[in-house]
Amino acid sequence: MLTGGCHCGAVRYEASPAPQRHSICHCIDCRRSAGAPMVAWAVYAQGDVRITHGAPKKRASSEHGRRYFCADCGTGLFYTSDAYLPGLIDVQTATLDEPDQIMAPQALVQVGERIGWMENLHGLPAFARYPGQG
Repeated sequence: MLTGGCHCGAVRYEASPAPQRHSICHCIDCRRSAGAPMVAWAVYAQGDVRITHGAPKKRASSEHGRRYFCADCGTGLFYTSDAYLPGLIDVQTATLDEPDQIMAPQALVQVGERIGWMENLHGLPAFARYPGQG
């Protein structure tokens, strides 16, 4: 069983170890909800994800989409859509305690809405820590 939660610890969850798929979304809805240029999601059957502490707040982010987040710290946790993902729940994989324990993402989705400069990130210099900080 994998575990995860929000930044402040008010909401904790567990999920079965193997998601159905893992992808990175570039849609504007995900970007604005997370305040990030992309969001990684692992798809599980709704019965395979269980809240173990606290209760996330739910918000309709679109006509069909529902986003769940911590009301205390604002961390985005889950996404559901009865229209597009019936019986499934997306888990933001960065909220897992050990995100390396699940499969690597298999796809980039919604790239039609991707921020232009996101396409070539692999060409940027990479640093183990913030430059100049040891």
